[in-house]
Amino acid sequence: MTERELFNSYNKDVYRTCYYMLRNAQDAEDLCHDVFVTIFRQEWRSVEHTRAWIMRITMNHCLNLLKRNQTQREKQSQVQWLHEQTTASVKSIDTIVLEKAASVEWEKLLNQLPVKLMAVVTLRYIGELSMAEISETLKIPVGTVKSRLHKALKILRKKLEHNHNFLLKGENQFGTH
Repeated sequence: MTERELFNSYNKDVYRTCYYMLRNAQDAEDLCHDVFVTIFRQEWRSVEHTRAWIMRITMNHCLNLLKRNQTQREKQSQVQWLHEQTTASVKSIDTIVLEKAASVEWEKLLNQLPVKLMAVVTLRYIGELSMAEISETLKIPVGTVKSRLHKALKILRKKLEHNHNFLLKGENQFGTH
């Protein structure tokens, strides 16, 4: 496999992971470039589990940048989701509005998670990695991956229920049912 073939094979996964971790298209592009520079400077042809190895490098780059820019991350403006950019099908206005509302809520919820939990959720649901791949990527035991994922989903569920209950109380306050 050539460097170009490796890049073409994993570029989208690396970019998508960077984008969802960083919530900024320009930072994701820059970091994606840095990840491949790092990969090509190493003996990547001798790596046994190439995808997991690349995703570990990607996640490490993301976590390092997040640590350096923690305060900036909290102040970032609303970001468009990658699936909006890659979706080619025509959608109704109602569908677009509902998806935007859901993505804004999801983004807010994800940003409230601690970085370690957000990393596991992002790799699992955005990067579509298995528990074993996440374990290898983050260099943590599979049990830790499972517990972090469970904890993150529990937090997200509570926040969603709280938001739902808050909305229902608001509707009752204004006389709607």
